[in-house]
Amino acid sequence: MLYYGDNLEILRRHIRDESIDLVYLDPPFNSDQDYNVLFAGESGQRAAAQIKAFGDTWRWDQAAALAYQESLDSGGRVAEAVRAFRILLGESNLMAYLAMMAPRLAELRRVLKPTGSLYLHCDPTASHYLKLLLDAIFGAQRFRNQITWKRTSAHSSARRYGPVSDLLLFYWKGERGIWNGGHHPYGADYVRQRFGRGGDRPWKDADLTGAGVRHGETGQPWRGFDVTSLGRHWSFPPLQLDQLDLEGRIYWPAKQGGWPRLKKFLDESPGIPLQDIWTDIAPINSQAQERLGYPTQKPEALLERILSASSREGDVVLDPFCGCGTTVAAAQRLGRRWIGIDITHLAINLIRHRLRDSFGAEVSFRVLGEPVTLEDARNLAASDPYQFQWWVLGLVGARPAEPRKGADRGIDGRLYFHDEGGGRTKQILLSVKGGKVGVAEVRDLGGVLAREQAELAALLSLEEPTAAMRKEAAAAGIYTSKWGSKHPRLQLLTVAQLLAGQRLDYPATRANVTFKRAPKAAPREVRQLDLDPE
Repeated sequence: MLYYGDNLEILRRHIRDESIDLVYLDPPFNSDQDYNVLFAGESGQRAAAQIKAFGDTWRWDQAAALAYQESLDSGGRVAEAVRAFRILLGESNLMAYLAMMAPRLAELRRVLKPTGSLYLHCDPTASHYLKLLLDAIFGAQRFRNQITWKRTSAHSSARRYGPVSDLLLFYWKGERGIWNGGHHPYGADYVRQRFGRGGDRPWKDADLTGAGVRHGETGQPWRGFDVTSLGRHWSFPPLQLDQLDLEGRIYWPAKQGGWPRLKKFLDESPGIPLQDIWTDIAPINSQAQERLGYPTQKPEALLERILSASSREGDVVLDPFCGCGTTVAAAQRLGRRWIGIDITHLAINLIRHRLRDSFGAEVSFRVLGEPVTLEDARNLAASDPYQFQWWVLGLVGARPAEPRKGADRGIDGRLYFHDEGGGRTKQILLSVKGGKVGVAEVRDLGGVLAREQAELAALLSLEEPTAAMRKEAAAAGIYTSKWGSKHPRLQLLTVAQLLAGQRLDYPATRANVTFKRAPKAAPREVRQLDLDPE
């Protein structure tokens, strides 16, 4: 399930109590800003905190002030924590961030099952404040780990040590949570030094005893060795020790008096148990196959490790700031049910493409919160023109125009396609209009088409084009593909037509290459999971 909208509202309206097994969240925060900016006071007159894709823009405004007051009204430890933050931080951007996070984290605790876990991904800019906030919401005794992930390679930094790490704050909701642990492979040097025996089947020796005296079977002497004299006990009862010896799994040191030890074979060892510092997961670099062009994209290996450690197949995973969809992609790959929430249509559209590219027909999901009627579209255009623009572009498989030097005048989005083997990438220029349109808009788009030397252009509008507009569009002529198919160079489509399923008219073979394709997922022997376990 994908939800478009503010995650606080969606959590309250749509996610029931104790229905989620694992929450992972990576809230947007502009950690590259200078601390002087983060602690600077704000006027409080901005209308609402805007959380936009590709921009972390928490600000102290009316929305942040209301969220702060809501936390105070809730009482308890959370109220005490945010009140203390306000005294320390004032009406700063950082205070706005914490004020807006407090009710969201409280809702995330509500929706977690008693055995559920939460991982909050952050960096040292705000991690210590978030730790205190989570302690207030979950209880300090529910804190499990602060995991350090080395997210980038070493680099120089002015007047400080190079910042190369992110942090993951890991909490359980109850006294016990789902825990599968995890391992990573032994290093080559470790294998060479420790697994030096056994020839074709290397093994190392390990202790056959455990700390403390036992008075049952495991405390009895075995083969002349009195384990109680050491203040210890056998790790296995005598009959099992006999069987291990018959199987050649016990090592008998040659030296006089040497105690027997257990043989641990390399091919049976899971590796080194995971610790709280992770240096073996590479970040998304410019050459990574899974890179989709989203600035804060996290590697799937990171999410797969978290999901494998703290959830099981069929469990429900929730990401309330799902961005480009790494969490939901990892959940789908590992056979978990999933819920993703994001406040931008751009992110929802990107996730839709990512899932289709990676899993094809294997994945089925619903998107809630997007306009489904013309009236919905009109309301979105009136309330948030940028979201309306991103949503309309998503209907035709396009993405917003990236700003260029000198500004893309008259271009809201671009769609790229190929229509010849080994040929150059071609483009369709898109203009989205939520208000009144006339011949002037068509004429302007025709001028942009000529200026950019693009193959096609389209005006996507809420309003029905007039006869004069259609005549002006027809004057732009016809584009003929390399194999002879013909397509109007300047097309006019309404939102109503797009909602009804009509699409842009352009060459179909190897057509839309606008989005970088996510790598195809390896097939799994797992059935498609419905979100509702019942």
